[in-house]
Amino acid sequence: MSVIRNTQSMSAGEPAKALWMSTIAFTLCFAVWTIFAIIGIRIKQDLGLNEAEFGLLIGTPVLTGSLVRIVLGIWTGRYGGRLVYTLTMLAAALATFLLSYAQTYTQMLIAGLGVGLAGGSFAVGVAYVSPFFPAQKQGTALGIFGAGNVGAAVTKFAAPFVLIAWGWQAVAQIWAVGLALMAIVFWFTTTDDPAFRLRREGKIASKSLAQEFAPLKNIQVWRFSLYYFFAFGGFVALSLWLPRYLVGVYGFNLATAGMVAAAYSIPGSIFRAFGGVVSDKKGARSVMYVMLAVAAVATLILSLPAAGTSSAVGITPMVFIVVIFALGFVMSLGKAAVYKHIPAYYPENVGAVGGIVGMMGGLGGFILPIAFGLLKDMTGLWSSCFMLLFVIVVISLVWMHLSVKRLDRQGLSAQAVAAT
Repeated sequence: MSVIRNTQSMSAGEPAKALWMSTIAFTLCFAVWTIFAIIGIRIKQDLGLNEAEFGLLIGTPVLTGSLVRIVLGIWTGRYGGRLVYTLTMLAAALATFLLSYAQTYTQMLIAGLGVGLAGGSFAVGVAYVSPFFPAQKQGTALGIFGAGNVGAAVTKFAAPFVLIAWGWQAVAQIWAVGLALMAIVFWFTTTDDPAFRLRREGKIASKSLAQEFAPLKNIQVWRFSLYYFFAFGGFVALSLWLPRYLVGVYGFNLATAGMVAAAYSIPGSIFRAFGGVVSDKKGARSVMYVMLAVAAVATLILSLPAAGTSSAVGITPMVFIVVIFALGFVMSLGKAAVYKHIPAYYPENVGAVGGIVGMMGGLGGFILPIAFGLLKDMTGLWSSCFMLLFVIVVISLVWMHLSVKRLDRQGLSAQAVAAT
């Protein structure tokens, strides 16, 4: 990335404009991507869906948003983030608008696949924003960009009131129009990234697909992917599942459940920028250790049943909110720490590596809500979702610790180990 910056002139405000416009766009994309977290509850009631069917409904957009990330990441390198980002937003806006006309469960699922394109914008944004910044500032820049996850909270705050006033179809239509307008604004206020400009001018050669995917043979990439499966995938899954959880466990109404779920989503989003700063200053390894350790304790506590059940020990609503807030906070740090690694280790393959890591994180957001629903149907325990997350956290923590110890035995420098 330093080579790109040293050979490609940019105006003084160009990086900042690219970062902030990308972040605003990603916020709206994420608001659309998680729209089923609110309207899905009304659809569940209208169609009489069971928990597993509901899990599939809210997870379908996440599936598309996950699978397309690697493709969109590579396309960003080939065709430029400005173009790919704009077209992705327009396509997602069209699908979201058409969702308002769906009437059957099958139609909802098909529309949900199109809505999911909004989630693919993350891979585009990472590959677009990275070339504007030097390596020592990329953790902070990508942390700020990733804070666009707060779009989930936007949906949880606003969508219940729109739904109650005008119906879930109005939510889909308003969110679609907002995203389409953002696509137009983004196109006319941004410029092509430095990396794409150099490729367009023939100053650096475009890589073949084999070269793009070459880093994926490294087990390190897949270890990063597991971290992101939990940190991001778990965040998305809980963003989608919490309103239903709060309604089912504590008897909250939909508006209240949406507000409480936003209390989880907000720290899990806006503190991602703080996580990027800390990762730049303290090292990604230290941040990951803190994130996984605290998450293990939080998910273990949340695995206890709700207060008022037959169990002698139970979680009251207030304790639940405090712990889920803490979990969202450390998840935000972990998301930033994972993506601090990618431009540092794979500066010439940010699109492909960032795409595969993002894809695995997104798949977590698809698989986990379905797993939550299946576990609830099979066990009857609402807290079984947190039991599953606890297992994933422990596996991640053990794998990371063993990897760091192995690197220590190989005699790598403290700086190299800290960044791993």
